[in-house]
Amino acid sequence: MIRTLTIRPATAADLDAVTSIHADARATYYRGHLPESDYAGPEELARARTGWAGAIERGAVLCAEPDGEGTGIAGIAAFGEREGVMVLTQLHVAPAHWRRGVGGALHAACVEAWRAAGTTTAVLEVFDRNERAQAFYAAHGWTPDPDSPRSGDHLVLRLTLAPQPE
Repeated sequence: MIRTLTIRPATAADLDAVTSIHADARATYYRGHLPESDYAGPEELARARTGWAGAIERGAVLCAEPDGEGTGIAGIAAFGEREGVMVLTQLHVAPAHWRRGVGGALHAACVEAWRAAGTTTAVLEVFDRNERAQAFYAAHGWTPDPDSPRSGDHLVLRLTLAPQPE
């Protein structure tokens, strides 16, 4: 477990680290299931970098930094609203920081932001073979979306949020 962790909005200076964590995470769960060009080819990496740059500019990306470790960013999360529902589009933790509380801290920060914005429902898609992520989300209260349980080779999960305590 990391002793202290700072969760903060990503800045343009974080783009390389954010893109790297994203690429490493996708390689971890897609390797052996999809052609490498689908998740790690030059065109895909350029597309991802452009997407992350836009998300950072919109203020839709959070970074987790372990305090005092000098290791840089350990995890990232991105979210945005789509058709009146909050969507967790990405939550990745660098493999060196797995099982150390980084993902849980990022998730808690997202939920706090969603509650502050008055959000009552959030959804996400998770690769159907990414059992580690599915277990993480289940432990944090996510359940299969009854309205749309699948999207291709991804499961759709839903989180219903209680109102923010006053």
